[in-house]
Parts: sequence; structure tokens; C-alpha cells
Amino acid sequence: MGYLHINILAVLVAAIVTFGIGALWYSPFLFGKQWIALNGVTPDKVEAMRKGAAKAYGISFLCYVVLAAVFAILIRMVHLQTVLGGAKMGGMLWVGFVATLGLTAALYSGRSIKAFALDAGYQLVFMVVMGLILALWR
Repeated sequence: MGYLHINILAVLVAAIVTFGIGALWYSPFLFGKQWIALNGVTPDKVEAMRKGAAKAYGISFLCYVVLAAVFAILIRMVHLQTVLGGAKMGGMLWVGFVATLGLTAALYSGRSIKAFALDAGYQLVFMVVMGLILALWR
């Protein structure tokens, strides 16, 4: 069970960086306005989302910590040796799990492919970056 010995600091940093990438990705500076338009979010809904933001941010951050911890375990299990390998693993996990599950959910929930693609782009970026961080600090 040696693969359970992971670098907790690396896991926390990966989660924080992922959260930061999301803050930038969904900001008005990048894709926030497009996300609102693609998802048909009304001004009233934006206000309601702002009121519940603390809870959503907290749950999201905990999810990123769990994701990073499992990712770190996988890196140890496969004895990943390079930072580039971490980035590649992030890309592969995205293709094999994140994108496929997200696309399936989008299709059955009636979301547009453009809305899915915007979210999937964020997920690809953070999975690659998370892999880099976790492989660097393995």
C-alpha cells in the first residue's frame, strides 16, 4: 500500500491551482460571458448563483482535492517518472473519463455541444496542469 503515501502539499496546490484556473476560465476576461449565454443563464439566475457561491466553491474545492489525491495515487501506482508523463496522464484521464462522461451527461441533459466544449476545455487544461504539478512533486 505504498502508493497511498502521497504528497499532501502537492495535492492541495494542484486543487488550488485548478480552482484558480476555473476562476480565470469562467471570468469575464475569458469565457464567463460565453458560458452564461450558452447555458441560458438569466440575470436573476446569476444573482441566485452569487448568493450560493460560497457553498458551490467549497464543494468544488473539496472535489478538486479528492481528484488530485486519486490522481496522485495513480501516478505512484504506475511509477510515473517524468513531469511530461504527468501531463500526458492528465490528457489521457480527460479523454478516457472526463470528456466521455461529460459528453454523455450533456447529451442526456439537453446541453449544447458548445456549452459542453467550453466546460471540457477547462477540464482538459486543469487535468494537464494537475498532472504536471503532481508528477513534479511525486
